[in-house]
Amino acid sequence: MTTLFTLTVHYEQDVVQSRQRTRELAEQLSFETQDQVRLATAVSELARNAFQYAGGGTVAYSVEGDPQMFLVRVQDQRVGIPHRDDVLEGRYASSTGIGVGIVGTRRLVDFFEIESPPDERTTVIVGKWLPKQAPILTASHLQQLREAVMARSPQNPYDEIQRQNQELLRAMADLRKREEELTQLNQELEDTNRGVVALYAELDEKANALQQANELKTRFLSNMSHEFRTPLNSVLSLSRMLLARMDGDLTAEQEKQVTFIQHAADGLSELVNDLLDLAKVEAGKTEVRPSAFAVSDLFGTLRGMLRPLLVEGASVALIFEEPDGLPTLYSDEGKVAQIIRNFISNALKFTEQGEVRVSARKTDHLITLSVSDTGIGITPDDQERIFEDFVQIESHLQKQVKGTGLGLPLSRKLAELLGGSLSVRSQPGQGSMFAVTLPIVYPHVTERPPLQPPTPLKATHLPILAVEDHTETLFIYEKHLQESRYQLIAARTLAEARQALQQLRPAAIVLDILLDRQNGWTFLRELKSDDATRAIPVLVITVVDNEKQALALGADGFLIKPVERLPLLNKINTLVKQGNAQTLLLIDDDPAYRYVVKQVLASTPLQILEAANGQEGLALAEREQPEAILLDLEMPDVNGLAVLDRLKETATTRSIPVIIHSSIQLDAEQLDAEAQRRLAAQSIAILSKETTAQAGATTPLRAALVRAGLVLDA
Repeated sequence: MTTLFTLTVHYEQDVVQSRQRTRELAEQLSFETQDQVRLATAVSELARNAFQYAGGGTVAYSVEGDPQMFLVRVQDQRVGIPHRDDVLEGRYASSTGIGVGIVGTRRLVDFFEIESPPDERTTVIVGKWLPKQAPILTASHLQQLREAVMARSPQNPYDEIQRQNQELLRAMADLRKREEELTQLNQELEDTNRGVVALYAELDEKANALQQANELKTRFLSNMSHEFRTPLNSVLSLSRMLLARMDGDLTAEQEKQVTFIQHAADGLSELVNDLLDLAKVEAGKTEVRPSAFAVSDLFGTLRGMLRPLLVEGASVALIFEEPDGLPTLYSDEGKVAQIIRNFISNALKFTEQGEVRVSARKTDHLITLSVSDTGIGITPDDQERIFEDFVQIESHLQKQVKGTGLGLPLSRKLAELLGGSLSVRSQPGQGSMFAVTLPIVYPHVTERPPLQPPTPLKATHLPILAVEDHTETLFIYEKHLQESRYQLIAARTLAEARQALQQLRPAAIVLDILLDRQNGWTFLRELKSDDATRAIPVLVITVVDNEKQALALGADGFLIKPVERLPLLNKINTLVKQGNAQTLLLIDDDPAYRYVVKQVLASTPLQILEAANGQEGLALAEREQPEAILLDLEMPDVNGLAVLDRLKETATTRSIPVIIHSSIQLDAEQLDAEAQRRLAAQSIAILSKETTAQAGATTPLRAALVRAGLVLDA
């Protein structure tokens, strides 16, 4: 820091001199005229305060910092400001003025600091960054500037006051000019606003006209479709009667002519149906009827329905990939099938050889159903046009196939109606892929999807209370807990949760904090402050990362949505077990395979008990009460089915989860329908030994153990 100049304020003319010196130094430091006036005004106001309220003080000028700043330190010679907070907030009314000098000074500078401890002097430091265009001032430069200031004699105070008056006059003239410019700008804005208002009125009028035209078009399409259906049905019926020879035989030429009539009527009927569907969607009269259905069932229905489209001996194969591990969809199955049917129909029309492949995959809470082909493809320019009504892209195949140009536009509208979206990826000559992405649960559902299992509680399952107001999330939790040792108890409100806690004691509580118009944090505090519920583990699952707050309020675990099945089960298992020892009973007559299983599970914290036959396994299960049982079906003395029946008939072993682990193929040739039903109903999972024995294929076994309630991570 280099002090350039220090001025002592004893008299009123010293206040004027402080303003003069400030402006001179600011000019030497390359500040613009406006900044010079701001600094001079700020310093003179502080110096006047020191003179009026403290009888005098000092004003010290310096340059310091990196980047460099021009600082002025004003210190009075008496005690501090008695009403400092009121002064800084602009609430203090001075007896000699309006009391806003310090507040105004703060607005004129880049840096402001005040020190006013009780019974000590008040020091105010103000500063302004040196201009960017100013050169870096070295110690020698500052020393030269200091010597020049010291050598300069002070000017007449009256000259300074006159100069200040001139600055004020210039400022007033500048303000007046700006006021005139603002007035002119306001006038221009008013003119513009009138034009905008007129434009909006015109746009509203055109929008109303377009809406009326769209309504007329929709009404016309609907009425026309209904009116066309009756004569079309008559034409189709009559042509079928003629082709069936109900009124006598036809000549070859007559049969050919009637066949043409029937094909034309079929095409027209398809067009009428598409127009009617499109009109209903645009008019908002299409009803969505959601229901639960499996993607595999949907694919099976489509496979049988679309097989006739494949010409015998054709070089195109229609392949449906098996949708393994996908949750049940809760949507309008008919509309989803209509979308996929349009995709497949188009793919078959424009694929000369190769394959049409139908597949499905899950991402978070969404399911994507896609149809890819090896057909002629679509150019990038046409990939948006194909979703316009009646648009058909010219190609060498277009004239060979019939179509209305409404299938894809209708599919997109149906996808949006179901809360999803439609996409296309294609390259000319390399095929296309059309995909529809839908939420697992229809988002605008008014009725709750059937959440199973319902009450009463199963004696062999542990209840998990889920406090969640989103139907879709509850539906996903229910699917995640299926085929596990847990049973979901759903509560959409805190009132339902409190009522459930009065009727049962859950093994754990899954809590969403962000409930609609309800405070989940308050409920968490309530659970952990009540002796009756304090020991119940609480797992907070929400969309916001509030883990620290949740754990601080007593939560036992935390996950962020969306949560997958195995992480959820792992977390619940950990909370329910709470570090207790875990025992797995392995009932298998093959010692080599028992050894393989123990090696596979060597890294887990499980204690494994072994039984070489069914009788020994039943005795161990009753005596040791293991957390889960891994059971082989083919054993010499008592087979696995008999062991399973005995386990479920005995009160002490009825609730132990059982995993079937067998080398036989569990199909109709090996087991009758009744045996297969018993296995499915009484076991957590049915696994093949061959699959587990393969290298790197232990995931199904570990997943089954997690579903049985075991914690595998040490």
